[in-house]
Amino acid sequence: MARTFTRAADYLEAARDMADSGRPTLARLLAEEAADHTPDPEEAARIRAEFPGRSLRQEV
Repeated sequence: MARTFTRAADYLEAARDMADSGRPTLARLLAEEAADHTPDPEEAARIRAEFPGRSLRQEV
């Protein structure tokens, strides 16, 4: 069944799944999306800290 990503929790769950399956880069990207969908800056920072590493996004 396909996942839907409408909440920060959806992205965070997927990030944890990717981390558990040995895909840290994808986990970091999903965690960044979760943080972006989180209105509380402290919670967003906590999410990013759970998945260390530099951002791999390519901003334009």
